This record gives sequence, structure tokens and C-alpha cells, in this order.
Amino acid sequence: MFKLFSTDFWDIIARLILRNKIVILIGIVLVTLFFSTKWENMRFTYTEANLLPDEHDVNITYNNFLKTFGEEGNLIVLGVKDSTLFTVKKLNAWNKLSEDFKKYDEVETVVSIKDLQKLVKDTENEKFNLEPFIKDSISSLAQVETLQEELFKKYPFYDNFLFNNKTRTIRTALYLKKDIVNTSARKDFVVNILIPHIDSFEESNNLDVRISGMPYIRTLNSQNIVDEISLFIGAALLVTSLIFFLFFRSFRATIISLIVVCIGVMWTLGILGLLNYEITVLTALIPPLIIVIGIPNCIFLINKYQHEVKLHGNKVKSLQRVITKIGNATLMTNVTTASGFATFILTESKLLKEFGIVASLSILAIFILCLLIIPIIYTFLPYPKERHLEHLNKRWIGGFVNWMEHMVRQKRIAIYTTSLVLLIVSIIGIYQIKISGSLIEDMPKKTEFFNDIRFFEEEFNGIMPLEIMIDTKRKKGVMKLSTLKRMDQLEDLIIETPELSKPISVVGLVKYSKQAYYNGNTKFYQLPTSQENSFILSYAKNSSSNVDLLKNFVDSTGQYARITTFMKDVGTDKMERIEENLQTKIDKVFPKEKYDVTMTGKALVFQKGTKYLVKNLAISLSLAIFLISLFMAYMFRSGRMIIVSLIPNLLPLLVTAGLMGYLGVPIKPSTILVFSIAFGISVDDTIHFLAKYRQELQANHWKIKTSVYGALRETGVSMFYTSIVLFFGFSVFTISSFGGTVALGALVSATLLFAMLSNLLLLPSLLLSLERSIANKEVLREPAINIIPEEDEEE
Repeated sequence: MFKLFSTDFWDIIARLILRNKIVILIGIVLVTLFFSTKWENMRFTYTEANLLPDEHDVNITYNNFLKTFGEEGNLIVLGVKDSTLFTVKKLNAWNKLSEDFKKYDEVETVVSIKDLQKLVKDTENEKFNLEPFIKDSISSLAQVETLQEELFKKYPFYDNFLFNNKTRTIRTALYLKKDIVNTSARKDFVVNILIPHIDSFEESNNLDVRISGMPYIRTLNSQNIVDEISLFIGAALLVTSLIFFLFFRSFRATIISLIVVCIGVMWTLGILGLLNYEITVLTALIPPLIIVIGIPNCIFLINKYQHEVKLHGNKVKSLQRVITKIGNATLMTNVTTASGFATFILTESKLLKEFGIVASLSILAIFILCLLIIPIIYTFLPYPKERHLEHLNKRWIGGFVNWMEHMVRQKRIAIYTTSLVLLIVSIIGIYQIKISGSLIEDMPKKTEFFNDIRFFEEEFNGIMPLEIMIDTKRKKGVMKLSTLKRMDQLEDLIIETPELSKPISVVGLVKYSKQAYYNGNTKFYQLPTSQENSFILSYAKNSSSNVDLLKNFVDSTGQYARITTFMKDVGTDKMERIEENLQTKIDKVFPKEKYDVTMTGKALVFQKGTKYLVKNLAISLSLAIFLISLFMAYMFRSGRMIIVSLIPNLLPLLVTAGLMGYLGVPIKPSTILVFSIAFGISVDDTIHFLAKYRQELQANHWKIKTSVYGALRETGVSMFYTSIVLFFGFSVFTISSFGGTVALGALVSATLLFAMLSNLLLLPSLLLSLERSIANKEVLREPAINIIPEEDEEE
């Protein structure tokens, strides 16, 4: 009975693969065709990334708000800041543009200047009537001037909603139907209707129209992510294949590798479709990640094949040894890499779970594809030409290997000193890391829609909704004067907060009613007194128009009210301070026995989600370290070796975290991935080195120094090759227009470069310094898995 993953096991695997070539290739084709049928299930997410578990209190609060008032992110705003708008022709054209949008089924309502209504007192019938500011169209400049006079000076209710009376910026509000906001119909409307209409209007009237609002931002942001998937895949293929060709000088080997990773990408997309997962900002990164991780597998296998062919010239024997000798090593390194991703499955975040499942399955799939396809294809091909084997001499890299050996021999104290200094400096940097819970921080800064976000922040104090829901715990409790006064006090604090826009609620409507009752006098734009309240409300009750105005601010029972404000793109610290200030005011103004007041909205949910992910970062990274430590313990049967192996892999993570602090790169959903990914990949080098080191100890009769330098020379080259591929492969993400993706690519690349140097300098130095305690037969017993078969040494 052979031992699992022993040489006998891999001999059987090799025979099965090489004797059933056609069947296996047909199987791969069939599986690929099966996965291709699942591509149609792939769809891009039409909602924001939900970073919190469904049962989290913040999600429950948000869903309760949606049940009461419906989808809150259905507003698209159009804005113009141009004095020439206030001419007869252009103002009529602007009003016509707004009117045109009303005919589309996707639009629930449009509110523009032409739609604004004056609340007018009807004394005879004791009710309020609504009269339009503009009855038909504007025909004279005098009408334009009258309109400006009324809008900017007489009706504060509309200020900061459809215009800014200080800068004379005008905007139109388009409310999409709530049931299409999170569907593909939203994208169709924005791309095929909204944008063409605006482009045509701008060209005809020589006006710069700004567009914003969450449906618009989400649509264009999503489209950018979709566009970048193909960009990343193309760039990853180009960069990794170019590096591969420079190493091997063989078009044949390069094309074979490209075939393998392309099939791997097809399988990854098939897994996404099979599991019915949406393409999110995270899962969009997996296809290029599979290319970057798959190419080093190809390097190991093809390099071993060419080495064997050069050694004895027997092609069949060479391919069998490729599987038996490299199978264990690539399996273990792919398992450790997959483990780094798989730790995300254990978090409670749906977004991270899906990313972890697809990434870990895809990494194991690319390992299987490499192990099957590469040996089988080479059975059909002629022997490599002599020029294809020249790279095996490794002359050009000899200087690098010699430098590493010199450093470990002569400069060990310098290595330790440098490591200690880096550790101390990194810890200082870690304390400077900030957390970012911004919805728009990672969005492409150079796009037009991002500039429009900044425009509306400047003119109207933001576009990200923050909602406050007041439950009065009794029907018709909202319209009680005591409730309105409490809401007004809370709104005063919102107005005083520079990061928040002027609030919109029933309070403004009641104030407007009092102003109308006093014939439009602006000094009466305030809440009514107890005496005024009864007869002003009697006017309001007789007015059917007021019912329509109320429905957006108060639910049908009159028990729930909402205060809507919009927030600027602020950091997590500011957002937490704003939330704390509002909560303090709420606790003071609204007695808990009478009111239940909650804060919610997309901006707040995202910020809470980011903080939740940061907490999960420590958990996922700890799990990655624990799982990989278990692998090391199982493979090497040595607790001391685990500690020695973890040190050179944890130091690069700390250095990267320190760099984030010094460079001002915040912890956010995209950068959270860096540590688990980098650790899972970098530990592969440690496994290779220690496996070779143990083998060298046995071959050299436990002579420590000879064994360390032998392992360094032998593994240094392969570590360098794979690290270069991984470095430039992950660097591909820096071409992204998304700040988070750029940070992810740069940080993982830097971490892997640090990890290579750490494994080639610090790890052998530690082995030499601790030789007496770890390099003996008791500590390094027979491993459970022989990663590098003993036969290598005989050759």
C-alpha cells in the first residue's frame, strides 16, 4: 500500500496521465464546453457591494427603511452652472429636456424648474392650491428675471434642492422607478437614453451639463469595471507571456503556457456562472490572478521537462519525471496559495465569501490543467532545440545567486540589523494607517462622472444619501407639532454640519405651508405655533396637492417620517464624528420611550461594512497563517521549523502595512485582500527552500552550512523566476483607473518582492544561526510529504 502523495502515488498518476492522453484531452474539452455554457449566467452586480452579513444590525436597519419608504438610491440629478442658461431660448430648452424624460417608462417622476409649484392660499375654500412657476413656456426676458427673483429670494423650501441661490446653479431631479434601480434596465436607461439626450442638448445649446446620482454613478462605475476585466486579462497575458519567453526563448513553450492559462480563465468564468455569482469589483480580479498564478506553474513544469531532456534525452522518461517530481511541489504550493484565498470563505461577508470560493477553486483548477495539459502536449511535440535549452545554464543569473550566498556567508549581522530596523519602522508606520469607508474613493479619478461628483459636492454638499427614519410609535404621530419641533432641532444640527447638505423632510413642507398661509412672506418660513397649527393644518387637509408632496417624506400611516440629507465624500474618521454628533442630538431630543430613531443610507452602510471587514482582516490572516502552519507541520513534522519559516513571511507583510501608513494608503475593501493573498503566495518559496534544505542535509550527512548554501543555490533561481513573473503580473493591476485596484496590485507586487528577498536572505541566515536547535535528525524527521524526491540528488 503506497503512502498518499508518495513517489509511488505520483508514479501511478504519471502513468495514468501519459497512457490516457486522448481521453484526458477530450475530457478537458468537454469540461471547458460545459463551463462555457454557464457564461450566460454571469452578470454584473447592479447593487453596491454589501460588505456586511445579511443578519447584521446595520443591514436590518437599512432593509427596514427600504420596506417603509422604498429604494432610496433612485435619484439622478442634472446640473448646469452657467449664467447664459437664464435666457429665453436656453431656459426653454432646459425645461423641454426635463419634459422629454417624463415619457420613458423607467422614469417615475421628473422635478425641474418648470415643475416647481407655488403653494398659494385659497381663503374662500380654506385650502392651499398649487400654481406652477412657469405655466407654459417662457417668452420674454422679463419672465426670466421674474422667475429668478421668485426662485432665489422668495421660496427657501426649494433652495439647495433644485437650485443654489448663492451660485445660481440649477439642477433637475430624475427619480427612476424603484423596481428597476437594481436591474439591467437601469443601465439601459442611463447608457441608451440619458447620456445621448444630454450629449445632444449640450451640442445644441453650448452648455456643460453635469450628471450625478447613485444610479448614474453605479452604472458608469460598473461599466468601467467590466471594461477593465478584458484589459487586465489582455495585459496579464501579454506581460507574463513576454517574461516567460525571455526566460525560455521558445515560442512553443510560451504558446503552450498561454493555452493552459486561457483555459484556466474560461474555467474561472464558468465557475462564476455555475455558482450564479455576480461579477463584483473583487471577482473581476480573479481571471487575471489565475493567469499570474498559473504561469509560475508552467515555468516549474516546462523547466523540469527541459532539464530532464537535456540530462538523458528520453522524452517519455522526462515527462514521467515532470509529473512525479514536480507534482508534489506544485500541488503543495497551489494548496497554500488557495488557502490564502480560501480564508475569506470563513468571513461573514458575502462579497469576500464569493471571492474566496471562486479564487480558491480556480487556483486548484489551474494546477490540474497545468499538470494534465503540459505533459500531454509535449508527448506530441519533437524534442526541444538546443537554443531552447540555453537558459538552463543560468549564467546571467549567476551573479545574483553569488551575491545572495555572499550576503548570507559574510553579512548575516547586516541582514538581521536591516530586518530589525525594517520591523521597527514598519510598526511605526502601521500606527499611521487609516480606515476608509468612502463609496467613491476607489472610483476612477480622471473620468467625467467623478468630476461631476465633485461638482455636486461643491454646489449641493454631496450626492451620497444619509437617511434618518423617525418612528413615532403611533399612527399620524409625525404631524404632531411636538414631533415636527424635535425634527427641526435635529435639522438645525444637519445644516450646521458642513459635510452634509440641507435636509429634506416634512418639516420644510410644514414651514412652506405657514409661509403660504401668510401669502408667501419669507419671514414666516418657520414651524407654526400651537395656535397657528390647527388652522394651517385644516388648510393642508383640504388640499389634495399636499398629499402628493407628503408621500415622499411620511409613510401612508403617518407613523414614520424620514429626513434625507446628502453627504460629501469624507473619511471614516469624519463620518464617525458626524454620526456620533447626530446620535447625541437624537438621544437628547427624541425620548426613547416615545420615538425610535435610526440612521441609515448607503454611505453609512458602506462605512460600517468597511470597519467590519477590517475586523475580519485579522481573522482571515490569522486563519491563513494557521492553515499554512498546519501544512508545514504536516510536511516537515517540526514545530521549530514552522516558527523559522513564518518569520521571513510575516516580515514582508509588516513592511507592506508600514508602507501603507507612510504613503497614506488606507485600509479599505480592496487593500484588505493584500495580506492574505501575499502570504499565501510568498510561503510557497519557503516550502521549496526548506524541502530542498532537508534533502541537502541528508545528502551531505547533516552538514548545516553546506546544506544551506546548496539549497540557496538550487532554489534561488526558481524563486527569482517565479517572483519576477508574480511581481510584473500583479503590477498589471496598476494600470487600472480604480485607486483600490492600483493599490492592490502595487502592494502585492511589493510584498512578494520583499518576500523573495526575505526567503533568500533572512531564512537561510536563521537556519545557520539556529543550526544546533533545528538542524538535527530529531527535529527534521522523515516528512509526511516528500516534496522533492530523493532521486534528484542521485542525478
